[in-house]
Amino acid sequence: MAEAAPQHLALPSGLLELCVLLGAPRDILRGPEQVAQRKGLPNPSALEPEVLSVFVPPFVSKEDGQTAGSSCGTLGRTKRRSFRKKREKPRADPGQGPAGPRETDTEDVSVPDGVDLLALPQLCFPGGLCVAWEPQEDRVHFLVLTDVCGNRTYAAVAQYYRPLHDEHCFYSGKPPRESSRLSVGAAGCFVPFAVCVISRFPYYNALRDCLSCLLTHLKLCKDFEVDNHIKDFAAKVSLIPSPPPGPLHLIFNLKPLQIVFPSRADPESPVVDLDLHLPLLCFRPEKVLQILACLLTEQRLVFFSASWALLTLVAECFLAYLHPLRWQHTLVPILSGQMLDFLMAPTAFLMGCHLSHLEEVSKEADGLVLINIDSGSVTCSGSDVPDIPLLAAQTFIQRVQSLQLHHDLDLAQRGASTDVNEGRARRWAWQQRLNRQIQQLTLQLLVSIFREVKNHLNYEHRVFNSEEFLKTRAPGDQRFYKQVLDTYMFHSFLKARLSRRRDAFAQMELSTQPEEDRMNGMLLSPRRPAIEKTASHKPSPGRAARRRMVVSMPNLQDIAGPELPPRNASLRKAEAEGCSCSSAALDVSPKPTYTFKIPEVHFPRVRQCVQTYYADCVAQLSKAMGCVAPDNSVLLARYLYLRGLVRLAQGQLLDALLDFQSLYKTDLSVFPAELVRSAVQALPGPERAQAERTPELRRLISQVLDKPGEAPKADDRVKHFELPSRHLPLGDFVQRVQESGIVKDAGLIGRLFEALTVGQQKLIDPETFRDFYTCWKETEAEAQEVRLPAAVTEHLDKNECVYKLSGSVKTSRGVGKIAMTQKRLFLLTEGRPGYVEIATFRNIEEVRSTTVAFLLLRIPTLKIRSAARKDVFEANLKAECDLWHLMVKEMWAGKALADGHKDPQYVQQALTHALLMDAVVGALQTPEAIYAASKLSYFDKMRSEMPAAVPKTTAETLKHKINPSAGETFPQAVDVLLYTPGHLDPAERAGDARPKLWCALQAGRVMVFDASSWSLHQHCVRVGSSALNCMAMVAQGQVWVGSEDSVIYIISVHSMSCHKQLTEHRASVTGFVVQDGPDAPSQVYSCSVDGAVLAWDVSTLQVTRRLQLPGSGLSSIQLHADCLWCCTGNSIMAVNSCVRQELRIDENFQEKSTTFVAFQLLPEQEQLWAACAGYDDIYVWGLGDLARPPGRVHLPDCAQVTCMIRVKRQVWVGGTGLSPGKPRGKIYVVDAERKTVEKELVAHADTVRALCSAEDRYVLSGSGPEEGKIAIWTVE
Repeated sequence: MAEAAPQHLALPSGLLELCVLLGAPRDILRGPEQVAQRKGLPNPSALEPEVLSVFVPPFVSKEDGQTAGSSCGTLGRTKRRSFRKKREKPRADPGQGPAGPRETDTEDVSVPDGVDLLALPQLCFPGGLCVAWEPQEDRVHFLVLTDVCGNRTYAAVAQYYRPLHDEHCFYSGKPPRESSRLSVGAAGCFVPFAVCVISRFPYYNALRDCLSCLLTHLKLCKDFEVDNHIKDFAAKVSLIPSPPPGPLHLIFNLKPLQIVFPSRADPESPVVDLDLHLPLLCFRPEKVLQILACLLTEQRLVFFSASWALLTLVAECFLAYLHPLRWQHTLVPILSGQMLDFLMAPTAFLMGCHLSHLEEVSKEADGLVLINIDSGSVTCSGSDVPDIPLLAAQTFIQRVQSLQLHHDLDLAQRGASTDVNEGRARRWAWQQRLNRQIQQLTLQLLVSIFREVKNHLNYEHRVFNSEEFLKTRAPGDQRFYKQVLDTYMFHSFLKARLSRRRDAFAQMELSTQPEEDRMNGMLLSPRRPAIEKTASHKPSPGRAARRRMVVSMPNLQDIAGPELPPRNASLRKAEAEGCSCSSAALDVSPKPTYTFKIPEVHFPRVRQCVQTYYADCVAQLSKAMGCVAPDNSVLLARYLYLRGLVRLAQGQLLDALLDFQSLYKTDLSVFPAELVRSAVQALPGPERAQAERTPELRRLISQVLDKPGEAPKADDRVKHFELPSRHLPLGDFVQRVQESGIVKDAGLIGRLFEALTVGQQKLIDPETFRDFYTCWKETEAEAQEVRLPAAVTEHLDKNECVYKLSGSVKTSRGVGKIAMTQKRLFLLTEGRPGYVEIATFRNIEEVRSTTVAFLLLRIPTLKIRSAARKDVFEANLKAECDLWHLMVKEMWAGKALADGHKDPQYVQQALTHALLMDAVVGALQTPEAIYAASKLSYFDKMRSEMPAAVPKTTAETLKHKINPSAGETFPQAVDVLLYTPGHLDPAERAGDARPKLWCALQAGRVMVFDASSWSLHQHCVRVGSSALNCMAMVAQGQVWVGSEDSVIYIISVHSMSCHKQLTEHRASVTGFVVQDGPDAPSQVYSCSVDGAVLAWDVSTLQVTRRLQLPGSGLSSIQLHADCLWCCTGNSIMAVNSCVRQELRIDENFQEKSTTFVAFQLLPEQEQLWAACAGYDDIYVWGLGDLARPPGRVHLPDCAQVTCMIRVKRQVWVGGTGLSPGKPRGKIYVVDAERKTVEKELVAHADTVRALCSAEDRYVLSGSGPEEGKIAIWTVE
């Protein structure tokens, strides 16, 4: 690797960007008499504030040999700009000499971008700088500063008053009551000053506490000592690193207080260092909801209060309630009197003013929302602010009312604290618990409001159908959603959803999803409400008459979100659900948190002391790491991050890179890639060479530097569906239909294209496309408006949906409408609505379309014979007869295939075919319409062309089939399968501690199914972008995944995300072996295609042993009798410290060239079973003597063997076979003792690619890309 030129290393910002002292101009305060003379004048004490001193890191003095630009001065380095201010030169002896003007010069100060020092005095003294005539209490308020790019910085401002003395000294060094030097004219005169601390992080409580500690020193110091005290304070705070996201909080002792700097919950979450219950103390829950509605609809909001501090804190609390949504407009929570013209801005904003301006602003408040914090009132002046959706609002109010908001009630049962820091720690812990409850409560509110957005998204083409989404909202909520959908905030929310971002919203949505909906999510269309969910619905007025001209956006492959009850649901049901939700909202399981106490630094501006401080940090972090439990990798990662950061500040770049290398393997979520890249580029030549020679660092350097170029920016646009305006060929038609969300399968869309172009040129004209959508949406709307009486629903399953209703017809069992669900046909009788069973699709024996004579007419009639009844059902369907004939036969065929193949997906696909037939007939309205619709009778034709049933042995052994590619454009090959038993780790939640099936698909995608119900548990866990070759369950709640890109990815079972990577392999990782210890796996072996075998310590993730086998092509490994058995294609060898045995392919198969493709050890029989490419036999060797000729087990009609596993006393062999005469996926079950084939199982349309065992009770098989399904087989 070419040596990079050393560059200056820019460290991430610490907690302090700069510190500013502000006050009145000193020349105005020269003489106490001049100030005293202002007494008695109108507003005599109002002065113009200015910046007196600016303190910017680094603070290590040049006299100590450390330049300001070096890398060891501070943890903060950001882009800065120059600010020129006046600086007075105090006289050598400030206590002597006559009064006279001081000398001044100018000094350039480097100021961070985004901080406007010219406007800062107004914000630090928003009510003006006023000299007081009696002692005043110290006050603190907070600022939010925004630069032109929208980046925010945060400030805490402490105002304090000191008595004014002679011209040389503002402070006597004594408390005011002890001062004896007050002149007669200046007696009772107190001058305000302000200290402003600016940070990139919103540490409101922590910075307030820091300033409180500083003020205890400033009150007693002399004028010429103020700058030094503030500089020492700023230097100390600048040395505090920002804690990494996670459970580790930092504690800093700034006497007399110990101050906590909390970390973010995760990299996507903001820092929360304020009391989130403040708005709940100021406003009733209904008003809180009203303010949230104003924020969600991006109104122009103005907060008012007599407390400057509350303006910022309350505004920030409301913005925290919106997480993960983010306010993207102007945010100025404090406006001084000179800034009131900002309220005339025409765009959305959130600002704050003093309560004294309320009357003045209200007179000009056209379109403003005026929020009085002190009175808890909200006034909308000319603003049309809709209400939060009713059900979500009611649930939120119930949950808020159950919160305990008063700390005094918690203290009632506790003893008095005799230590101030102990009392503060108790208060902080109580506040953290309450904050978590409030965050969960508000997040559940957002999920309730936006849960069903995903039903109208198309992820492949990034389309959201806003019109269709609005039509599914309750009439009373329409106005709210119409305004929200036009906001920047919601647009960003859509981008995150379409990118499948696993943020707080996605996790809450998944965790609150009922199990029933998870099971139904892959089987039922979310566009057809189930009987259970329509039982309490009432038809909305006029909705059935609406003609929907736009397309719905169902997303059938996603987990179906829990349906919220309608706005007009029965009171009994709403209360029951509300209570259950309320209790769930407050059931916040506290995650373990930890604290690290930062060492003290006594002289923060002396280089040697700063270096000692860094050394103490490293020592204490190392000590803390030694005490971390082996399974607590989350905490270990945070210690590694901090130690690496401190070592960078020390200038120890190599040691820092070693820490970051360990962090890379421990938790990728906090790995600072850009910082590590900068550190590598900043390495001097000799150190860079040393790093290249270190194996642990060589791969890290290649990871952060050797990029194939700038990665293309991901498409994050949000598109809206539009009907076509030109003729569409097949390719464009496929894309348009996929964008619509009606269907995604490209093969089915191709058949739909053929149906719509029967007898025409192969182009879809815009009118045909529009008519097709209109018919689809009308049928959908009619199905959604079906309201069945209780007398009917009691005969149906709770998850049944009405998909199609006929017109009123005469039948052999009465007059009424024929209704079709996914399970049955029934007659909805007219007059007094009743239920008459026609047939379930499973019991249908014959379906015929015929005619009956009536007078001189021949009336088309549908006849259905069912095994459940002797009489034949007849319905005079007239013009609808041919269509119903096609639909019923397709459903009948789909149900037969579903039963035969144990695959419920066939029913869903048959329903889609039937509904498309209906839409095609309605769109074409021609004599050829029925013939065109018959093009979609896919399953009926399949059954007639291939009438052979599933073989008996296969049908008896097959239990179930699932489709991990459901809803995808094309099926995807199942490359690897892994079953993990329930209660994998005691840290799992009870709801998650169930057995799981892990399925590896293409491009680094892992799907996770609940193996107790075969429902989808996790839609997609991303592990790289390459093909995946192997998976293994390891202790500590980990699943290891080996990839073609040579990386081992570690998935956390708890978070269902990948935050760890092992990168020691140099080629594709092909296999794992887990070596069990006394209590848990202690060692894992991994192999790669280049012949490398690595042994890993599970607790430390360190390589403990390396083996390099001769040659390449290593495809799998197994462990037996303390030896690793390795299959390299050309040989199978037993390896310990050396090669002990070897089975060479060329010594056993000389007639034609071949390779080993799979092998299996049978320890009980002391046998090795192997399959070879191009052979239809399994070869069996005795482990005692591999030189003896092998036995053979012939596999009838076998074309290829791909995988092999041992289950009990059987060996299951997967591959491709001829059945009958056509290549299909085939599984051979071989008796290991008799060496005979017991069963031949044929249930896959493509090669069997993967096999795994589930507790020796079931075997799961995955097929290739033509089918892409998983079959579950029973084991005898």
